[in-house]
Amino acid sequence: MAITAAQVKELREITGAGMMDCKKALTECDGDIQKSIDWLREKGISKAAKKADRIAAEGLSKVIVDGNKACLVEINSETDFVAKNDQFLDLLNTTTETLLNAGVTTLEEANKLSMKGKTVEECFVDATATIGEKITLRRFVVLTKNDSDIFGSYIHMGGKISACVVLKDSTNAEVAKDMAMQVASMSPSYVSRAHMPAEIVEHERSIQEEIMKNDESLKGKPEKVLQGIVEGRVSKSLQEMSLVDQIFFKDQDKKVGQVLKEANTEVVEFVRYAVGEGIEKREENFAEEVAKIGA
Repeated sequence: MAITAAQVKELREITGAGMMDCKKALTECDGDIQKSIDWLREKGISKAAKKADRIAAEGLSKVIVDGNKACLVEINSETDFVAKNDQFLDLLNTTTETLLNAGVTTLEEANKLSMKGKTVEECFVDATATIGEKITLRRFVVLTKNDSDIFGSYIHMGGKISACVVLKDSTNAEVAKDMAMQVASMSPSYVSRAHMPAEIVEHERSIQEEIMKNDESLKGKPEKVLQGIVEGRVSKSLQEMSLVDQIFFKDQDKKVGQVLKEANTEVVEFVRYAVGEGIEKREENFAEEVAKIGA
C-alpha cells in the first residue's frame, strides 16, 4: 500500500525516529501505526511505547473536590490565547461545578443538563459564537470516596494537567497531595502491576524478546539467562506505567509504594487529564519533505 506523508509525520512525532526509518517501518507493517511503533522498537530505532506526546488541542482542565466527590473536566479551544479568556474560564468553572453533583456519566447526558438557564450544550454553542473559536466539552469524570478515605488533587500549569487520587483509610493531606503531584508529573497508567491487563504485560514481553533477538551481544547465551534478561527488561519498562513502582519525585531513594506503606495507606484509584492528549495536530504541508526520501 502507498504510505502517505501524514502517516510518516504521525509516526515520526510519536517515536522521534527519522523519516526514512518511519517510512520503512510503515511499509513493512502495511501502514499500521501501532505495528510500526513496535517494529521501530524491535530494531532499536525507537523506545517509544506510548502516544502521550501527541498533544495538540488547546484549552484547560480543572479538578474540584467537595466532600466525598471530586470532578475533573477538560474543555478544549482552538488556541491557547482563548483558554485565558475570562468567558472561557467562567465556562470551565461553572461546568465543573454543574457536573460535580449532576449524577451523569456520559457527554450526551452532560450536554442536556441545565446550566445558567440553558442546557450545557447551548452554553457551549453560545461561547463558540461569542469567543469566535470552537469550544468543546471533551471529557469529565466524577470520583467518589468513602468517609474514611481522602482525596488528593493537583492542577499544573494553570490547568494544562489536572490529577486526582483517592487514598484509602487516610487523613494525610500531604501524602494525598504528593500522590496527585506524582500522577500529574510522571503520568502512570495503572496503580500497580497487579492492575495491568495481562495483554499489556505480554505485549511488552514480546517486544523485549524481539529486541533481544536483534542484539548481537546476546547471541549464544543460555536460554535461562536470556529469559532472565527479558523479564528484567519487561519489569523496568513497565515500572514507568505502574504508580507504586515509580521513583518518588520528592525522594529519588524511594519508590512510591514505600512512601504509601510508611503512611499506612494505598491508592484506590487516580485520574489524570493532560489537555489535548491523543488529539491529532493540525496537518501541515509535510508532503514535500517526505517526498525527498523517495516514493
